Amino acid sequence: MNNKFILAFAFFICGFSLFGQLRSFSNIYPGLGAEQREKAFSSEGLNFSGKGSGGLNILPLTSGNPEIASRITGKNPSYIVESLRVISGKQTGLLSIYNALGKIRGLKGRLYHSFTRDKDIPLFEDATRIESPRRMNAVNDPPPAAVVPASETFYARLKDVNFGNCYYRIALLSNNRSILCDLENFKTIYYGFFPVMKENNFTALLYVEPVAEGLLIYSVSAAEVSDFVAGKIDIPSALKKRLDVIIGWMLDGIG
Repeated sequence: MNNKFILAFAFFICGFSLFGQLRSFSNIYPGLGAEQREKAFSSEGLNFSGKGSGGLNILPLTSGNPEIASRITGKNPSYIVESLRVISGKQTGLLSIYNALGKIRGLKGRLYHSFTRDKDIPLFEDATRIESPRRMNAVNDPPPAAVVPASETFYARLKDVNFGNCYYRIALLSNNRSILCDLENFKTIYYGFFPVMKENNFTALLYVEPVAEGLLIYSVSAAEVSDFVAGKIDIPSALKKRLDVIIGWMLDGIG
C-alpha cells in the first residue's frame, strides 16, 4: 500500500467539522445538474464508463481527490467505470460499514445476471481471506470490531466465475466522515490460459459516506488490458458487474 495514499487520505479530516455533523449531498457534489442528481438517487445510480483516456467524471468533493484520482488515472488504464448512488434514508454509522466490508466470505455465491447464459449465476464461487501474498492459506474473517481503525490492509482470494482464482490486496482507510476501500490485484488475472490483467493492473475504489439524505456510495474501477483481451471480453460490463456485486454485498452486510 502506498504510504503517500494513506497520508493523503488522512488529510480528509482537514476542514471537517470536529463534531462529525453529516454533510449533505449538495456539499459533496455542488455542481451536479438536476438530471444527474436524479439518476444518483435512483436504483440504477449515475454511471460512466469508457476508455481510460476519458478520465474521471464524478469524484466526490473531498480533500483527498487528487490522490484518489491518481490511484486510477496514474496507471493509464484502458477502461474506467464509475458509479454514484445514494441510498435514500439509509442511516448507518462508519462502524457498521467497516464491519460489512470485512465479511469477505459473504461474497461467495452472490449472483449477477449473465447475458451470455441468460440467467443469474454466482459471480464468486468462493471467497476467503488469506494470510498474506506469500502464505495463501485461508483464514477466517475477524469478529465484528468495536472501533473503526484509521487504516487496515488484508488479502483475499476470490474464485471468479470467469477468471478463476484472483488474489487481491484490500486496504480500508477511514476518517470521521467516510471509509475508502481500495482493492488491487497482486497476482495476474487469467481468462483460461490467457493473461487478462497483470499484477496491479486492476484497481477498484469504493468511497462510502453517510450523508444527510442517506448513504452515499461512489465507486470506480479501472483495468489495463491488451487489445486482444478487449476484443474477447466486454471489459466495461465486467467491471460494472463486479462493482455492483461488491456494493450489494456491502449493503446486505450493513443490514
